[in-house]
Amino acid sequence: MNRSSSHGIKDTIKTIIYAVLIALAIRTVAYEPFNIPSGSMIPTLLVGDYLFVSKFSFGYSRHSLPFSLPLIQGRIFFSEPERGDVAVFKLPLDNRTDYIKRIIGLPGDRIQLVDGILNINGEQVKRERTEDYVVRNRNGNIRRVSRYIETLPNGRRHYILEMSDRGPYDNTDVYIVPAGHYFAMGDNRDRSRDSRFLNDVGFVPMKNLVGRAEFLFFSVDGEVWEIWKWADSIRFERLFQGIE
Repeated sequence: MNRSSSHGIKDTIKTIIYAVLIALAIRTVAYEPFNIPSGSMIPTLLVGDYLFVSKFSFGYSRHSLPFSLPLIQGRIFFSEPERGDVAVFKLPLDNRTDYIKRIIGLPGDRIQLVDGILNINGEQVKRERTEDYVVRNRNGNIRRVSRYIETLPNGRRHYILEMSDRGPYDNTDVYIVPAGHYFAMGDNRDRSRDSRFLNDVGFVPMKNLVGRAEFLFFSVDGEVWEIWKWADSIRFERLFQGIE
């Protein structure tokens, strides 16, 4: 091997290393991609959506780092989430599994559901009926689900789905959000395992927040690796949409 070939290989290796380091830095301090594997956030997020989460929105903790390396104690450069933010967090049960839900309750809030309607600090949250959400399965069968616009106390508005107002978690006790924790719920209210399930999810510690969901960059109705089907399966109308 001559000297020029040796230099060429070394330069290529350096370029690859630099590219990996830059990608890790961006992923750690700026934006990280996530995909949606379940329907708990329908209609806001669909199965097969790919989105970017801003890591700087809530500051940084060990869960901001690759593999949750324990290099950060607590949280630094912290900014309080706003009620209504769609957030990615590590499941408190194992501190590994990524969950994405909407922040409904802030520290000190009293959260309760009464006949399917969200109550925050003793006040009923406004819920307006709108057109049904139409679900079509792979066999072409259609099902309609009641869709509402929910308006949180800070004015944030978003869609939610309710199959009924008589489900097991449509009437709850009062949840008092501890200091340094948050109460998160899915927009698909009867198909979401969230902070209402204290033994499975429960209150989300501040240190478990990963970032805020910002915008979609890809969406496919099917398997992403089936490239030959993209012409029919890509949801072009959802590309580069902001997440409200």
